[in-house]
Amino acid sequence: MDIPTTMKALEITSWDGPGAAHVVDAPVPTPGSGQLLLKVAAAAINFADTMQTRGRYPGGPEAPYLAGYEASGEVVAAGPDTSFRPGDKVIGFGRGAFAGYMVCAEAMARPLPEGWTPTKGAALWTSWYTAAGALHHLGQVQPGETVLIHAAAGGVGQAAVRLAKHFGARVIATASSAEKLEVAKRRGADVLVNYTEEDFVEAVKEATDGRGADLILEMVGGDTFRRNFEAVIPQGRIVVYGLSSGERASIDNHELVFEYPVKLMGLNMGKRPEYFAPLFGLIEKLIAEGVIDPEEPERHSLTELPAVLAALEDRKTAGKQVFVP
Repeated sequence: MDIPTTMKALEITSWDGPGAAHVVDAPVPTPGSGQLLLKVAAAAINFADTMQTRGRYPGGPEAPYLAGYEASGEVVAAGPDTSFRPGDKVIGFGRGAFAGYMVCAEAMARPLPEGWTPTKGAALWTSWYTAAGALHHLGQVQPGETVLIHAAAGGVGQAAVRLAKHFGARVIATASSAEKLEVAKRRGADVLVNYTEEDFVEAVKEATDGRGADLILEMVGGDTFRRNFEAVIPQGRIVVYGLSSGERASIDNHELVFEYPVKLMGLNMGKRPEYFAPLFGLIEKLIAEGVIDPEEPERHSLTELPAVLAALEDRKTAGKQVFVP
């Protein structure tokens, strides 16, 4: 396959948010040892992409940078020490996915599941691996437990609702509108909480006869992070995998000992890729069983991405969004 020297890509030029996203001509990257060059077929659009446009990820790329980090596509070139070959269809995790081509480490690539479209494959890494990691790997959810899932209509949220139900849990889902709660309901959520209209802590207590949730999946930050400690049972678990509000929050050792004796865990699949390996077998098993079978996401062109990122930041989207070249 002839590989061009340049490509169209989405570049973030400053930390001013989605408005700093511009379509540019960029050089096609070259894979190094242990790396693959993918011709991008589809790339997932994640809330993390919006946060990165404001420089909220420590250790993330410095502006200007090419945006996007999760894609499906065809291997068109491979560096030394790789087992994938040109022509292989894969899903990969790297940088610069909102472009015609992307380099990813082979360790962060998996074959595109048989029968899946590239657009479905692009939505697998962040949504399903994060949900599985939070529920199973860290949260150790058990049948009959109650799980509180915030932002349940988002990509990770929807995946978490479906997996929690598969694992036998009862799900309390929060979202900001009736429309988004309907999305969570279709995924199997048992209790729906519009956090703009009711106190989610009181709703959890009411739904559990005053007991609280056994496990909470938290990605909001700020006051929501703090109030989760009122909604979880003593010795319950809280897995934190994001801070969509951009607001930091903390809890100190005195509170953990005397007020909120809970198990608090953090999950960042991008910064700690070693979390992926223990999940490979589980994810592939769930795919084979049909448990993981994403719906086709909403597609967008490169020129539409700045507006899509802005809508995602303003919480005006539901479900998975992808870029298609």
